[in-house]
Amino acid sequence: MLARLAIRFGTSLIGIAVGVLVSSAVLSRFSISATGVVEATFVFWFVHLATQFMALKVLVHQPSIALAGLLAVASTIVALIIVNVIVSGLSIHGLNTYVFATLIIWVTTSISDIAARQMIRERRDERAGRRA
Repeated sequence: MLARLAIRFGTSLIGIAVGVLVSSAVLSRFSISATGVVEATFVFWFVHLATQFMALKVLVHQPSIALAGLLAVASTIVALIIVNVIVSGLSIHGLNTYVFATLIIWVTTSISDIAARQMIRERRDERAGRRA
C-alpha cells in the first residue's frame, strides 16, 4: 500500500515537472526559473489534487470517463492559474499560452499516471509470481 502511494506520488510529481519544463521550452510566453520549477511542481500537485477531489466529490455523483477527463483538464487549468499567482518564479502571458500549457501539463500528467498504473501492476504481478 505504501509503495503504491509512493509510486503514484513520485510519478505525479515527475509528470508535473516535465509538463512545466516542456511548456517553458515550447511556449515563448511561458517562463519559469529553476526554483520556480520546484515550487510550481509541489504547489501545482497540491492544488490539482484538491480541485480534482472537490470536483469529483461535489459536482459528480456518477462520473463517466469523458467527464473525468474533462474534470482533469479543468482542474489542470485552475491549478495552473493558482500556481501562476502564487509562484513568483513563474510567468504566463496570454490566453493561448494558458490553453497550450494546460494541454501540455495534462498530457504529461496523464502519461505519468499511466506509467504509475503500469509500475503498480508489474509490481503486483511480480509479487503474485513469487507466491505461486
